[in-house]
Amino acid sequence: MTNRIPESIQDNLRFLCVEVDSQLANLQAFFTSPTAAIARRVAERDGYARNLKMRIHADCIRRLSRKKTGEARRRLLRSLELVSTDLDRLTELSRECIHQLVDMDDLAALDPETFPPMLAQVRSGVAKVEEAVAGSNTQRALQIGRLEASLQKDVRRRVSHCITALKRRHNRTEDLTRALFVAQAIRQMGEVLLHLSEVIISANLGQSVNFERYCSLQSLVEDLTDSENEDFSMAPIAETRSGSSISGISTGQDDDYVAIFKDGLKRKVKEERQGVESWHEIYPGLAPKILSYKKRGQSAALLIEHMPGFTFEQILLNESSELLDEALKRLTRTLKSVWRETHTDIPVAANHMQQLEKRLGEVYKIHPEFKHSGATVCGVDLLAFDTLVERARDKEAGLEAPFSVYIHGDFNVDNIIYDPLERRINFIDLHRSSYMDYVQDVSVFMVSNYRLQIKDAPLRRRIMQLAQDFYRMARRYAISQDDVTFELRLALGLARSFATSTRFILDNALANSMFLRARYLLELVLAADPQKAHRFRIPMKEIFVD
Repeated sequence: MTNRIPESIQDNLRFLCVEVDSQLANLQAFFTSPTAAIARRVAERDGYARNLKMRIHADCIRRLSRKKTGEARRRLLRSLELVSTDLDRLTELSRECIHQLVDMDDLAALDPETFPPMLAQVRSGVAKVEEAVAGSNTQRALQIGRLEASLQKDVRRRVSHCITALKRRHNRTEDLTRALFVAQAIRQMGEVLLHLSEVIISANLGQSVNFERYCSLQSLVEDLTDSENEDFSMAPIAETRSGSSISGISTGQDDDYVAIFKDGLKRKVKEERQGVESWHEIYPGLAPKILSYKKRGQSAALLIEHMPGFTFEQILLNESSELLDEALKRLTRTLKSVWRETHTDIPVAANHMQQLEKRLGEVYKIHPEFKHSGATVCGVDLLAFDTLVERARDKEAGLEAPFSVYIHGDFNVDNIIYDPLERRINFIDLHRSSYMDYVQDVSVFMVSNYRLQIKDAPLRRRIMQLAQDFYRMARRYAISQDDVTFELRLALGLARSFATSTRFILDNALANSMFLRARYLLELVLAADPQKAHRFRIPMKEIFVD
C-alpha cells in the first residue's frame, strides 16, 4: 500500500482498532472477574464497531467510484474495506464468547486462567494493524499472521482438555460444551488475524497472496538475493487449471522480472521441477534454470529463471509477419533437433482416445448439448460421440508410433518462448514431459492455435496458416522417418485436442466448431483402412479454416 490513507478513513480505522481492543480487553477481564457489568459492556456494544466499519466502507466506495482513481489507490481502498470487516468480525466473536460464558453454571469448567493469554495475543495483533496498514509495513503484517499458528496450538490444547473431561462421568457436560464453543471462537479470531495479514500483504504486493504463499516467496527470494531485506514486488502472470499460480518477481527499483515464482500443490510443483531437470539432462538449453525450491506442508514453490522474449502466442497475435516467420523457422529447427537427439527405436502409444475419455465428463458439464445417444437422418446412422470414441480407441490400439522422442507434453502456444535478440527458443511449463509420440505435441500445438478466441478475420487467417505450416513441417519429418501411420495418429490427436479444449471455451460457436471437427476426424479415421495408412490424408484446408 504505497498511497497515503485518506484522513477520514484513517480516523475511523483508529477508532475501530481502539474499539476492538476495548471489547477484547473486556472479554479478557470477564475470565478473571465474571460480572454482569463487564458482560453488558461487551454484549451491548455491537453497534459502534459496525457503524465505524460501515463508515469506512461508504468512504471507500465513494472514492472507488471516481474515474481518476489509480490502480494502486484502488487496491488500497479495497484492502481498507476488508480490514475494517475483519476488525468488526473480532467484536462479533467476542460477543459470541460472552453469550456462552454468561450461561455457564461453573466458569471453572473451562480453566478460565488459560484464556486471557490467548486474548492477549489477539490484542497484540490488533495493536499492529494500524501501523501495518498506514505504513505499508509487510513485516508487521507477517507478525500479525504468525499469531494464528500460536493461537491454534493453544486452542487445540484446550479442546483436547475439554474432550478428555467430557469422557468422564460428571454433571458438567453443558459447561464443557460451552467451553468448546468459546475455544472455537478464539480459534476463529486467529483465522481473522491471518486474513488481516494476507489482506495487508496482498495490497503491498499488488497481487492477492495467502500467508503461506508469501512466506514461501520470501524464503525463495532471500535465496536469490542473499539478503533478507531486499525489497521485491510481484505481478500475476497466470493461474493454471491445476490450481498453481505463476507470478513475475522484480527486486529493487527494476521493473524487469528477475525470476518467475510458481507455487501450488506439492505434487504438481514437484512434477514441474522434475520436468525441468529432465530437460537439462536430456537436451540442455531449452528449459529455464531452477533457482530455488521450497516445500511447506502440502504446498511447494519454485523460483525459476525468467526467460526473455515473447510467447509464441504474443508473436502470433501482436508482432510482425517477419518475426512470426523467424520464430516458426527457429521452432521447427529446434524441434527437429530435439527429435533427432532424443530418438529411440522403442514404439510408443499416445492413447489419445483414452485421454479423451477421461475428460469427456468435464466437456459435457460445460457443454451438455454435445452429449446425445445418436440419431438416424434419412436412413444414415449418426453414432453418439461416446460410441465414436470407443470405436476409435479400439482402432488406435494398432496404431503405435514406430519410435519415441522426448516431448514437451503440453505444447500450447503460450508455453513456447522466442527471444528475437538471441534467436533462441525456450520451453516452459514442463511438468508433462516424457518420451512419447511426437504427434502429441504436434496436435496440441495446432489446436492451441485454432482455439484462440480471436474474431478479427485477417488475424484468424494468419492463425490458420500457422497451423497448416506447422503441420507441413511435421509431415515432412514423418516422411523422412518412414512413419506411415503419422496422419492417422495425428487425426486422433487433433480430435482429442479439439474435443477436450471445448471445456475451456464458453463461446458456443467456437466450441461447436471444434467439437464438430473432432467428430469429423473420428469418422474419417474409422472409415480408413489401416492396411492403407500411407494413403490416408487429413483434409487440413477444410479443418483449419473458418
